[in-house]
Amino acid sequence: MGYSSVDDVEKVVAQALSSATTPTTTSTRSLLEIGRVFDQNLVPTDVVEWYIARADEEINSYLSQLYKVPLCELADFESSLLADLDEYNTFIILTQPCPLNPGDIIILKYRTIEERHEIEAIIAEDTYSTVDPIQFAFSAGTRVVRVKFPEPIRIVSARMSAANVYDKHFAAQVSPNISDYGKYMREQSRTEMSNILNGRTILHGQHRIGRRFWNPNLDDRYALPSLSDSPRDLDRLEV
Repeated sequence: MGYSSVDDVEKVVAQALSSATTPTTTSTRSLLEIGRVFDQNLVPTDVVEWYIARADEEINSYLSQLYKVPLCELADFESSLLADLDEYNTFIILTQPCPLNPGDIIILKYRTIEERHEIEAIIAEDTYSTVDPIQFAFSAGTRVVRVKFPEPIRIVSARMSAANVYDKHFAAQVSPNISDYGKYMREQSRTEMSNILNGRTILHGQHRIGRRFWNPNLDDRYALPSLSDSPRDLDRLEV
């Protein structure tokens, strides 16, 4: 799984790549989806996933000097179910109010059963709905763990992916072939990367490498040949 998802890229990308019709028919789509869903005829899901992978590679190349990459997804909040999940109750009701927002990833874990879901909407202060239906009838007391990459990795990956998708499938058809939208998204992403490398933003829970007070690339030298490999020494031996 990448640092961001196709849904994240859809929320960030400009509306010029969205569509109000289904991919295979001319039937109309819900008005609520206009400007929110990719035109599948123009931008297939596998193309978006490819750009997400390339954006993640670029993020890893930026951060490889300071952090061990790829970055790991960690749990940062845990709660439990207040009520059972069954055919009569399909909403997640937690035992305590928590900072869950739409788009957050949670893991429901009961003994050996585990499901991963994305929060779709906040129904009440401690009640939430999920994008995909929950398959297992989890009982009250089930662990609910939120997992995420450290901020701002997820939004940076989505911005870089959206900029590349937009420039390839829309702006490339006009002149110049790099859009102001793509430039702005990349500028924001590089600013966030600079903040991380300069120490203004800390990626909590990630493994740091290198030195604290100077560039780790300056703390080592290139490998030098041994004396037996020196051409000058070989000439001396022949004489």
